[in-house]
Amino acid sequence: QVQLVESGGGLVQAGGSLSVSCVASGSIYSINAMGWYRQAPGKQRELVAQITSVGSTNYADSVKGRFTVSRDNAKNLVNLQMNSLKPEDTAVYYCNAQGVRTVTNWYPVVWGQGTLVTVSS
Repeated sequence: QVQLVESGGGLVQAGGSLSVSCVASGSIYSINAMGWYRQAPGKQRELVAQITSVGSTNYADSVKGRFTVSRDNAKNLVNLQMNSLKPEDTAVYYCNAQGVRTVTNWYPVVWGQGTLVTVSS
């Protein structure tokens, strides 16, 4: 069984910075892509940032230049550094792993439980 455990998040004032991290566990051999999605109240879940195993990144237009996603393949860890935060960044942030291969199984998608980020104006 693969699990994604998130940490970080919380409350920050507009213009501030925050980071969220996620570690994948469960006899993992490889993970194709890791990243973050978010879901604000009343809105659909959307991609924030993603990074592949070779370091290619993809960002939502709304966070380009403000957010940075990074990854430690050896630790199965992905981090999202969020700078210049805006009230509209307020959402539950979900860790996402795609193409997870373990010793015995392959999982196309795994989700974390979510962590709340609140940006006050």
